[in-house]
Formats: sequence, C-alpha cells, structure tokens
Amino acid sequence: MTVWKSLQLLLHFLSPPPYFFWGYAISLRMAFVVTNAIESSLFKQWLKNIQTETGLLANGAMSLKQVLIQGVDMFGERLGFLKFKADIIDKETGQKVPGIVFSRGPAVAVLILLDSEGETYAVLTEQVRVPVGRLILELPAGMLDDDQGDFAGTAVREVEEETGIHLNAHDMVDLTAFLDASTGGRVFPSPRKCQQEKIQQLQGKETGLRDHGELIKVHVVPYDKLWRATADAKALTAIALYEMAKRDGLLP
Repeated sequence: MTVWKSLQLLLHFLSPPPYFFWGYAISLRMAFVVTNAIESSLFKQWLKNIQTETGLLANGAMSLKQVLIQGVDMFGERLGFLKFKADIIDKETGQKVPGIVFSRGPAVAVLILLDSEGETYAVLTEQVRVPVGRLILELPAGMLDDDQGDFAGTAVREVEEETGIHLNAHDMVDLTAFLDASTGGRVFPSPRKCQQEKIQQLQGKETGLRDHGELIKVHVVPYDKLWRATADAKALTAIALYEMAKRDGLLP
C-alpha cells in the first residue's frame, strides 16, 4: 500500500464519504468543504515535491500519515494562502518531524540598482507589516496572479505600482538563473543609470494601491549600506546572489 492510500486529510467534526484525489481515496473530516485547498496548485506542488528524487519520501526513511488543513485565505476567487500540518514520521525512531507548512505560491522580488555620479543606490519600499508589528524596509515585490510563471511581467508591474519606476523586462537579469536548476527560485535585479535629481524625487515618495490597503513609501539607500539598512530576507538574498555572480564574472 502506498503512502497516499493511507493519507488522511483531517479538519474538524464532520465525516463525509471518501474524497478521491490522484486516484486514491482520502478520508476527510471537516467543518466545511475545502476542496479548493486540496485541489489547489499550492497543495499539489507540495505533494509533488515530497515525492521527487530529493523529496522527503524518496528513500523510504520517512512516511506521511496525515495532513491537517488549518487555514485557507482566498484572494477573490483565487486561493492565496494555505496553512496545513503534515504528520511525517521518521521510521527509524518513530518520531514526528516538524511539519507545519505555510504555502503562499510564487512571488518575485526586484533588486533595483541606480548608478549616479559614481555611486550605486538601491531602491527600497517602506511597508506596514502587521505580522511583525513594524514598518519594514524591503525590496519591491509581489505575488504572481496565476501559476503561469510570468515573473518578469509581475516584476515590472509591481515595481511601477510600488515605486513609479518603469522597467523593461528584457533589461532585467535573473540572478537565480546562475543557480542549480533544483533550487527553483527566481530573483530579478535591475541595474539602471539614474540622475541624482531622479533619486531625490524617489526619496520619500508615497505609492501603492490604496484601495488594496497598500501604504508604501519609497527609500533610496547607498548600495554599500543596503545590507545593514534592512532585515528583509529578500534583499539580503538578492545582495548575496548579486555579489557572488559579480565575483564569478557572470555579471558586468
């Protein structure tokens, strides 16, 4: 019997007939039906990942017993965020491994570098981030509207919405193209010449889609001080990729 024949998705209270997913009968207990969650690309991609050659279930040392869907956030008719808990067991010890999953789908972050009068500046946005209870300086970023993988198009749109800067997709460099294909990540930096006057116009500019609850302020900081100016993981990752690509001669 495969792991999927014994997989149970548990929510709460009700026990409808078995739900057939990927050809296997899966028991559901739920207060409300969330077939949009288990049929979503987010959940299907997770299922696919743990079964790949490098996945958790690849060598048979671990097994998946059940999945508890804990939360679903819809963005209109599209599933935006999915939180669930997976009971994955180490067969040798019989112990559970940490298995809380928050899945949010593909997104893109953009490192914009402005060259002016011999100095390089980076563009950050200041945004309200309720989960950490603070205003955070971070790279312009946004989630893809669908699963088609239009990272460049999303990058162009998000940068214009959040900073007012218009980028050309063909001018951007995908830093993670230099990584091993198994990483599956993407980060777009955008080197660009800029006059000092333009930098001054950007500094403190208020942007964002107010009807979407976006309250954004633009900040321009010297690139060599960027790594100390923000705790944004996207920015720090982009800096590392950019510097390593330059060191290895992969960028001008």
